[in-house]
Amino acid sequence: MNGNNKTFSSDFTLTGLFTNNKASGFLFSIICAIFFMAIIVNGVMIFLIYIDPHLHTPMYFLLSHLSFIDILYISTIVPKMLADYLEGEGTISFIACTAQYFLYMGFVGAEFFLLGLMAYDRYVAICNPLRYPVLMSHRVCWMILASSWFGGALDSFLLTPITMTLPFCASHKINHFFCEAPTMLRLACGDKAAYEMVMYVCCVMMLLIPFSVVIASYTGVLITVHQMKSAEGKKKAFATCSSHMMVVILFYGAALYTYMLPQSYHTPTKDKVFSVFYTIITPLLNPLIYSLRNRDVAEAFKRVLARCR
Repeated sequence: MNGNNKTFSSDFTLTGLFTNNKASGFLFSIICAIFFMAIIVNGVMIFLIYIDPHLHTPMYFLLSHLSFIDILYISTIVPKMLADYLEGEGTISFIACTAQYFLYMGFVGAEFFLLGLMAYDRYVAICNPLRYPVLMSHRVCWMILASSWFGGALDSFLLTPITMTLPFCASHKINHFFCEAPTMLRLACGDKAAYEMVMYVCCVMMLLIPFSVVIASYTGVLITVHQMKSAEGKKKAFATCSSHMMVVILFYGAALYTYMLPQSYHTPTKDKVFSVFYTIITPLLNPLIYSLRNRDVAEAFKRVLARCR
């Protein structure tokens, strides 16, 4: 009981991403710039989709919510990390660490499911274009969105108690820049085998469901494209799917390492690198990939600029 009481009342110390050397200030500036750029470009994407009638389609409806989730989960992690650097300390209370873990798992889980279900939209657009208005109706879009948020919430409510009820009776120094699952497990003492197994099964299920939708959807797309006789049709189909596939590969690739590889394959340095990639860099890349490779978004941006003149 004394050990548990101590755990719940004690603070953790985040070592952070910045070390005490000459490059720390430069790295801080880069992370700070990425954070504000991610907020701006995702905000612009949401604004364009909302204000331009040409973008009021199921694909862009889902894309606007993807940008919204990106804003939420990068804001859960980066401001605290930047503030810790400026203040010269990385203390975080048990309650704050639990809240950060809960929100982060929920937002990232929602993005996992949303990215997976967005593949279904691309499948319908290419394989069943005549039935697209029915199969991707307004109701279906809201069901996809609700399913994504439900999956993210389930992720949080399952994994947060499993992780944060572990006895942290050893070191309270978190060798990371936020409270992430693999790092928190390394801090726990006692027999962690059961906890690790439950977490591994939960993460595999959470990853396999959306990943299976992606595989099934793009298998159907590839079969349909292969049967097309028009080279222009094949080119258009690949262009339609390429942006989504790039985002899926970037996001899922880093997350698969973090949550599906056993603890023996993890090191603090690798965890930080992969976490930076899919928690800080990916929220910036997502809207850039969709906007730079998408003519509709570029034209919508031009129309908005023309109105402002």
